[in-house]
Amino acid sequence: MSYEFPLDYSKIREFARAVMTDDAAHTGTEPVIPPTMLTSGRMIWEPAEQSGFVKLGFDRRRILHGEEEYVFHGPLPRAGQTLTADTRIGESFEKPGKRGGVMTFAKMITEFRDDSGRLVATQNSTIIQTATTGNSEGSK
Repeated sequence: MSYEFPLDYSKIREFARAVMTDDAAHTGTEPVIPPTMLTSGRMIWEPAEQSGFVKLGFDRRRILHGEEEYVFHGPLPRAGQTLTADTRIGESFEKPGKRGGVMTFAKMITEFRDDSGRLVATQNSTIIQTATTGNSEGSK
C-alpha cells in the first residue's frame, strides 16, 4: 500500500538548515530536496500500520540502523511535487551476535514516484534487530 509524501518549500528549507547545508540548490526559491530528506520524510509521512518496521515484525526497542542508500533516477525532487511512496521488504538474514544470540538483518526498499507514476528515487535501508542475550529486557 502506498502513501503520499508532499514536498513543501518550507520543509525543504527547514531540513536543509537542520543538516547545515548552505547549497543554494536546497535553499533557493525552488529548492530540490537534500537526498537524506527522504528518510526523515518517510518516517513522518508513512502511516504507522504500513511501516517497514511493522512489516518486519521487529521489536522496535532492539532496532539499529545499519545502512542507507539512495538511488535517484533523474533530477532530485523539488518543492511543490508530491511523491507517492511504497515500502517493501527485501532480503533478510541472520548472524550470530558478538555477545551471544542471533542478530537479524533486513532490507527495506522504498520507491518514490512522481504524479505521473515515474520512478524518481529508490531508498534501500538495512535494519538490524539486535540479539537478545537471555536477560529480561524489562529488568534494566
